[in-house]
Amino acid sequence: MLDIKFIRQNIDKIKKAMEDRHEDFDIKLFQKADDKRRAILSEIETLRHRKNIASEHIAQMKKEKVNVDAIVSEMKSVSDKIKVLNDALSENEETMNQFLLNLPNIPHDSVPLGKDSSQNPVVKKIGAPPKVDFEQKSHWDIGENLNILDFERAAKITGARFPLYVGAGARLERALINYMLDLHTTQHGYTEILPPFIVNRLSMTNTGQLPKFEEDLFKLEGWDYFMVPTAEVPVTNIHQNDILDEDILPIFYTAYTPCFRSEAGSYGKDTRGLIRQHQFNKVELVKFTKPESSYEELEKLLDNAETVLKNLEIPYQVVDLCTGDLGFSAAKTYDIEVWMPGQGVYREISSCSNFEDFQARRANIRYKEKGKKGTKLVHTLNGSGLAVGRTVAALLENFQQPEGSVVIPEALRPYMNGLDKIEL
Repeated sequence: MLDIKFIRQNIDKIKKAMEDRHEDFDIKLFQKADDKRRAILSEIETLRHRKNIASEHIAQMKKEKVNVDAIVSEMKSVSDKIKVLNDALSENEETMNQFLLNLPNIPHDSVPLGKDSSQNPVVKKIGAPPKVDFEQKSHWDIGENLNILDFERAAKITGARFPLYVGAGARLERALINYMLDLHTTQHGYTEILPPFIVNRLSMTNTGQLPKFEEDLFKLEGWDYFMVPTAEVPVTNIHQNDILDEDILPIFYTAYTPCFRSEAGSYGKDTRGLIRQHQFNKVELVKFTKPESSYEELEKLLDNAETVLKNLEIPYQVVDLCTGDLGFSAAKTYDIEVWMPGQGVYREISSCSNFEDFQARRANIRYKEKGKKGTKLVHTLNGSGLAVGRTVAALLENFQQPEGSVVIPEALRPYMNGLDKIEL
């Protein structure tokens, strides 16, 4: 959420930011509501002042034994008017609050201009796609041929876009989760968290999923609870309404959770395989930092996520999301895209974002500087480290062999009980 004072003082900047994001957002609605709010407050203040003066007169008139019925009746009318105005003010504040909750973050000055993902510049490429002399298959064919992925039975159990891992496939998924958590906790300085997989409406609102993206979420019937779409939600909300000591910043958390998304609006996209599922596993990285260090920490966060792919020897590229492709809450985002030889494309496997104080203002996460009065909002950051199902897909496609087997990267073999190849 943006600061309402900042919006009032920077209307042109907000308007330009929304244009750059290609968001159809009418800033005049905010100005109209804000002007109405100011007018209501002014009238309430005038009427209250009038009541205060009248109270003094009434007291004096009573001392002088003068009849006060007329002025008391008049002040009752004033009180009724104030009540009506207070109701109007409450309605206006709700309108203003909804505006603020639906207003996206402002892109950082370094974010490239662009209309959509086709205009995201590539920052770097790491590793070369493997050169082979056989036709490379997609991961869903590889997995089904090895009997480690069974999408047909998953569909019988639940429906489309749910995975069923079998045998070495289930072991591979679990191995990747443990490998990522161990890497981030032992080498990158993150504290491991195992949060609830169900969160309340306030937590979803604090991180920006609500109210704008409710149709993308799985809501529990009869409860105002939601299945987590990402560990970002529960982990960021660990510190909602906290005032943190300056000395403990920055704070780094990592968490594994299953993630649940309805994928509203994605009909017909990536219907096969592990790329776009209603349920998938992910290891998340979350940071709480001071404002002056948040962009340095974003680069480190990106490096932490990249290290997983470097160690697994999977080719990838990093892109800088343009203004038209930037997520709702983010001020700046890097996407890591992994090479998928069976499909001949790079696919997103991690987004690393700096939200600046956008989430912290919603969740009221602050810190106190030594020797200074008041508090400041922290900056929050997060990134996938990595999306586990997509990492499985990338491994199957990049390490497939001509006869149909899949070699296990050396870094992962200790987590696979020494298994160096998945084969029939």
